[in-house]
Amino acid sequence: MKKNSGWLATVHYGWFIVAAGLLCNFGSIGIGRFALGMLLPAMATGLDLSYAQMGYISTFNFVGYLVSVLACGPLVKRFGFRNLIFFALILVGVTMGLVFFVKDFLTVLVLYTLTGVGTGMSNVPIMALVPAWFKSSLRGRAAGFIVVGSGVAILLSGWLIPFLNSLVLTDGWRVSWLVLGVIVFFIAFICRLVLRDSPEEVGLTALGSEKIERERVRAVQEDGPEPLGKAEILHVGALYYLFGFSYVIYATFLVTSLVQERGFSEVYAGQLWSLVGLLSLVSGPVFGAFSDRFGRKAGLMTVFGLQTVAYLLVALNLTETSLYLSIFCYGIVAWSIPSIMTALIGDRVGPDETARIFGIITFIFAIGQIAGPAMAGHLAETSGSFSGSFLVASACTAAGVIGAFFLRKERR
Repeated sequence: MKKNSGWLATVHYGWFIVAAGLLCNFGSIGIGRFALGMLLPAMATGLDLSYAQMGYISTFNFVGYLVSVLACGPLVKRFGFRNLIFFALILVGVTMGLVFFVKDFLTVLVLYTLTGVGTGMSNVPIMALVPAWFKSSLRGRAAGFIVVGSGVAILLSGWLIPFLNSLVLTDGWRVSWLVLGVIVFFIAFICRLVLRDSPEEVGLTALGSEKIERERVRAVQEDGPEPLGKAEILHVGALYYLFGFSYVIYATFLVTSLVQERGFSEVYAGQLWSLVGLLSLVSGPVFGAFSDRFGRKAGLMTVFGLQTVAYLLVALNLTETSLYLSIFCYGIVAWSIPSIMTALIGDRVGPDETARIFGIITFIFAIGQIAGPAMAGHLAETSGSFSGSFLVASACTAAGVIGAFFLRKERR
């Protein structure tokens, strides 16, 4: 690695990329997506939305996400990571802020679909930057720290949104949308200031163990490469689909089910949602590092197993203790799978192809995110409860455990 000078001498600039990535994830996925669970109950009351309409708002956000992710590879090549992320975050912030003015369901649907476009065009590139800045020995950990941003956003939204709703008694949810949009808008400029497309731009090379990297290169030279073939891309994409389908049901409808089915106050439900955010702060780094140490396959199986327990416990609606255990199991692994997937793709295809391949599997993942809320909303509309939806989610993650078991064992 080349020598640094000045204030970069003690900290590799890759960690500043991670810090900016955390902020990007906080704004694009955390606020742009996961704040919705806290915003829905009050907004549904204000706009007289049905369960099905609530599900469509979530679903069309992912339609926007789906449309954008396949374009990320070509867009990155044309505009670069830094420029694309900046403009995508601006889109997220502006469209969320404009919800302040809406009067009807259709306008919310259009604006939040555009939010999804911005979310996809910022999230895929920021994760695809990891293999360029970090070698295999640190990829899971670095990606894990980036996805911590989602947990911080959940923590923030869990107390900020009820506070704003109580502060502005009439349509306080509108102010919440505006405030969150302004936050993302400013994050866009911070990311623009800090992000760089490659280590070479600041006179560095990727950070990580040279010894491990040499061993991997030697293994490839001796045994041949181990790229992702089409069948394995579909296999990995299917696992990502199961994650997308299931986790978003919990994230979108947990607070609504607690408020409307269990009679919890919005403040108490918000505190529980904040607990998810607090627990999730360790999910990416811990399980990303776990996958660095024990392999991506073992990491995926472990995470899917814990998610299965989380969804099953909330579906059975046993006791308040089981609810807390469900929240613990969900939170502790909440953002682990994106960090493991980022590392897995980076290991197999290298930095140059990561954005394209990660875009493909994220496209499949986004289909799951579209299907999950729509199914959950309609099932709840029919049955009058979200329990069946959470049971479906648990079946999906149980299938994820089995599917991960059949992944090809990677070289360590």
